[in-house]
Amino acid sequence: MANRIPDEVIDRIRRSVDIVDVISDYVQLTKQGRNYFGLCPFHGENTPSFSVSPDKQIYHCFGCGAGGNAFSFVMDLEGLSFTEAAQHLADKGNIPFEYEVQQPSSEGSKSENALVDAHELLKKFYHHLLVNTKEGQEAYDYLINRGFTREIIDEFEIGYALDSWDFVTKFLTKRGFKPDEMEAAGLIIKRNQEESYFDRFRDRVMFPIADLQGRTIAFSGRLLKEIKGQPKYLNSPETSIFNKSRTLYNFHRAKKHIRKNQQVILFEGFADVISSVTAECQQSIATMGTALTEEQAKIIRRNVESVIVCYDADSAGIEAAYKAVNILTDAGCSVKVATMPDGYDPDDYIKEFGAAKFRNEVIENSLTLMAFKMRYLRRGKNLQIEADRMKYIDEVLKAVSQLTKAVEKDYYLRQLSQEFSISLDALKEQQQQVRHEVKKKKDNDSWNRNTISRHPVTKKNLLPAHENAERHLIAYMLKDRDIAFRIQDLLQAQFNIEEHRALVTYLYGYYEEGYSPNPSNFIERIPDSNLTGLASELAMMSINEELSEQALHDYIQQVLNYEKKSIIKEKEQQRQEAERQKDYVKAATIAMEILELKKALK
Repeated sequence: MANRIPDEVIDRIRRSVDIVDVISDYVQLTKQGRNYFGLCPFHGENTPSFSVSPDKQIYHCFGCGAGGNAFSFVMDLEGLSFTEAAQHLADKGNIPFEYEVQQPSSEGSKSENALVDAHELLKKFYHHLLVNTKEGQEAYDYLINRGFTREIIDEFEIGYALDSWDFVTKFLTKRGFKPDEMEAAGLIIKRNQEESYFDRFRDRVMFPIADLQGRTIAFSGRLLKEIKGQPKYLNSPETSIFNKSRTLYNFHRAKKHIRKNQQVILFEGFADVISSVTAECQQSIATMGTALTEEQAKIIRRNVESVIVCYDADSAGIEAAYKAVNILTDAGCSVKVATMPDGYDPDDYIKEFGAAKFRNEVIENSLTLMAFKMRYLRRGKNLQIEADRMKYIDEVLKAVSQLTKAVEKDYYLRQLSQEFSISLDALKEQQQQVRHEVKKKKDNDSWNRNTISRHPVTKKNLLPAHENAERHLIAYMLKDRDIAFRIQDLLQAQFNIEEHRALVTYLYGYYEEGYSPNPSNFIERIPDSNLTGLASELAMMSINEELSEQALHDYIQQVLNYEKKSIIKEKEQQRQEAERQKDYVKAATIAMEILELKKALK
C-alpha cells in the first residue's frame, strides 16, 4: 500500500495528474455542470452513469457502485498493484519515481511481464534491422516502393525479421528469456519430439501489435515475395497477453485523435490503417483480421460515439460491414459506412487515387446506417420480380422499425413510397405491424426473459429516513473536519448501517492523523476496498453548501430514533403475543413501555 512509498512522493504524484486526464485515456468524458460523465468501463451500459469530479479528484459509477481516485482507477482497470499504479501515474505526470518497491506477484504475472518484455525488445531489434542494416535493405526498399515513408516506418515501428531459423531463439535466450515462455508467447516454435526451437518469423516485414495501453503483445509478419505453402501474412497466435477479440490495432496512437475528432474510422486490417494515417485520418483503428466482437465494440463506445466503418468493397467485406454495424449499433454507437468502388480495399484506393480523394469522396461521403442497410438488402434481389420486391420492402420495413427518430422513419418510408408507387399510409400501417411483431418476438425470446447482468448493478430504491440521514451526515463529514468531530461528539460511531460505521471509523482516524478534508486522499487510505465505492458516492452527493443547526439536529434525531423505533416495533410484537396468550397484565405493562419510548421520540 501507500505507506511503502513516502507520502510526499504520493502527494506529488497526486498533484501532478488530473483524474479527468487519467480517465480520459480510457473513457470518453463529456462535461455536464461541474462534473464529467461517460460510459462506465467496469460494467456494460449504453447510458452514461459514470461520473468524474475534477474538484474532488474522484470518480463514481451510479450504476455499478465502482468508485475511487486516480490510483484506484488505474489499479482496478489495469490490474496493477499500488506501486505499479503510482509508477504509471508518475510517468504520466513526468514525476521522477525512484522508490521502486518489489511487490509480491504471482508466477502468472511475472510470466506475462516477461512476454511483454520480449516483444518490446524484439520490436526495437526488428526496427533496427530494417532501417540500419544491409540485411534489412531489401525489406526497406520493398516498403518504400509500396508507398511507405521513413516517417511512417518509424511511427508504426515497422521492422524486419532475418531469414534465419534460430537467430531470435538465440537472441532471446542470451538475454535471459526462457525458451518455454517464448514459445508460449508465440515467438519461437518447439521442434517435434526435440528439446530445440526455431523462429516463428523469418524473412518478413514485421508489424508490431500493441494493446490498448501501447505495450507490444504480438506481431504480424508479411512475406517480401510469395513462397509456395507460406501465408502472405503470418500472425502471432493468441497468448495470455494477446487476445484478438480484445485488441484494436493502432488504438493507443489513435486515441487522442479519436477524442479530438469525436469520431473513429474502423478498418479490417492494419495495412488499411497505415494508409489511412498517411491520408491524414489519424483516428483510424482496425480489428485483427477477424470479425468485430462485442468486446471491441464496447471499447470503441467507451471512447467515442460516432463510428465510420470502412471495409473492403468485395462481397466478404460488405457482409463483414453489415455484421459490424449491427454490433456497433447494439453497443450504442452512431454508425456510418464508407463505401468504395468494387474491387478496392482502402489501402489500394488511397495508393491509386490519393489521400484527398479518399477523405473527400469516401470518408466524407459515408452512407447513413439506414442507407447502407437498404443498399445491402438489395444485394442478390431482382426488384423487377414481384417476390423479390415484396421481400425487399418487408426487410426495409423491419430495419425502419428499429429507427428511433420519427423524421428518419418518415424519410425512408417516403423513399419506398416513391420508388415503388406504394401508398405512404399503407407503408406506415405495415411498419407499425412489423414493429409490434418484432417487439413481441423480442419480449418472448428466452434470452430476453432471463436477462443475466454482466456486472452487479446497483438498484437505487427510496431509502429509509435513518439511512438517508446517515448518508447526508457522512457527506458533510467528508467535506468538513470540524463537522466530523462535532458529529463524533454527538454520535460517536453509533451509525445504524454497518458500512457507515466502518467508514466513519476510518474517517475519524484520518482526521486524527492531521489530514485535511480531501476525498481522493482519504479514499486512498481506506484499507477496505469494499468501502471505496461508498466513500466516493457519498463524497459526490449533492448537498447544501452549509449544514444548518436545524438540519444537523434532524439528521441526528433520525439516526438515534431508529434504534428506539426498532425497540418499539419489537415491543409491539411482544404485546400482541401477550394478548394472544391472554396475559393482559403483561400486555398492559408492555403498552406502558411503548408509550414511554414514543414520548422519547418527540
